[in-house]
Amino acid sequence: MRDFMTSLAAYRDRRMIRILLLGVMSGFPWVLIGSSLSLWLNEDGLSRSAIGWAGLIFSIYAINFFWAPLIDRIRIPGLARKIGQRKAWILCFQIVILLALLAWSLLRPAEDILLVMAIGLVIATASASQDITIDALRIEQIDASEKSAMAAGAAIHVTGWWSGYKIGGIIALFSADFLQNAGFENYWQLTFIGLGGLVILANIGLLFIPEANANTRIEAQNKAEADIVKKLGTNSHFARFIGFLGSTIWGPLASFFRQNGVAIGLGILSFVLLFKIGEAFMGKMSLIFYSEIGFSKSDIALYSKGLGWITTVAFTLLGGFFAIRSGAVRALFIAGIAMAATNVMFSVLAWTGKSEWVFALAVLLDDIAAAFATVAFVTFISLLVDRTYTATQYALLASIGTIGRTTLAASSGAMVDGLGGNWGLFFVITALMVIPSLCLLWLLRHKIQLNGG
Repeated sequence: MRDFMTSLAAYRDRRMIRILLLGVMSGFPWVLIGSSLSLWLNEDGLSRSAIGWAGLIFSIYAINFFWAPLIDRIRIPGLARKIGQRKAWILCFQIVILLALLAWSLLRPAEDILLVMAIGLVIATASASQDITIDALRIEQIDASEKSAMAAGAAIHVTGWWSGYKIGGIIALFSADFLQNAGFENYWQLTFIGLGGLVILANIGLLFIPEANANTRIEAQNKAEADIVKKLGTNSHFARFIGFLGSTIWGPLASFFRQNGVAIGLGILSFVLLFKIGEAFMGKMSLIFYSEIGFSKSDIALYSKGLGWITTVAFTLLGGFFAIRSGAVRALFIAGIAMAATNVMFSVLAWTGKSEWVFALAVLLDDIAAAFATVAFVTFISLLVDRTYTATQYALLASIGTIGRTTLAASSGAMVDGLGGNWGLFFVITALMVIPSLCLLWLLRHKIQLNGG
């Protein structure tokens, strides 16, 4: 009973409110370049394959680790001193997203598709870049030794992410549907202006989040830089530049493989790459699938976003509790099996045709599985990072996971077309995609070293 209360107490920590807001800010941009953009393009006449390939803009999340070391190291002059290094970067990227939304409100995909996609890429880049600092700020709210709090924080962050994604999606879809029914031809453009208001509100809340003292991290990074300069045997400007690059870029990688070993480290990276590919393939085409079998935007908002948000929040918190009690690795096994099983429910929906109760059940079970999987995954990679290189290492691990969910999943539309529109078979294939990652996890289960215990 005492263990149960200790696990439950982790959720009552006031730091969880801050982490919730950070999660919302991280998840919201996916509404813009995911659900909203997909339906906007679809309603302007683009094909399934074109919409699927348009999802390549998500690939930017897979490579944000390339500039993560610079964001982890560089402090924005003036602003960082006033509000903190992490928050200064987040605020700048949020301003970029707001300006991009205003630019979208002036365009139509049928006439300006290249410009629309270019601005979508700007939003994705700003979002992927802010995630580097959002994840670092979230992890640094909790001490490395607080393993239970880290699992609870991961659950709250995922809850926030899904809240930003689901509630943002509800607002976007209902707004677009309302404005369309009211006779506005530019209903999506007006919707984007309204969504910009949410961005402003989130940033007001951001300013109230305290940032941990960075002195220890800065000293460790400076020491690594000084060691490299010392080995070069000169204190020239060039040597200091090489020392900066070496400590900024090579330091995080060396730390990761030093902790885990090369073989285990590569195995961990392979697992991270493969774990959520099936979910990504399904998710990329889900809204198109719902639309094709006859559900309206309001139906999708109600079942996929509304019902999905409620179940996701509830089971994310339960998933975090489970991760606290059983450990992240065991939670990943169970979540992976559940993800595969629930994907098959969408095959049932495809085979039975439009059915609201099957739709609701499929969304319910899928969101339960996704909630468990995501919180276990976030807990897992959060416990892997070295606090000296929080932003860089987390960005590297998250980016590798995103490669499978974005770059590879961009072919999802082409796969559906290649299967002749056989949605049932498509969802069965996505269910089988989780098997390789679970085999890897089984081989690595006793060899993975997690920080904090």
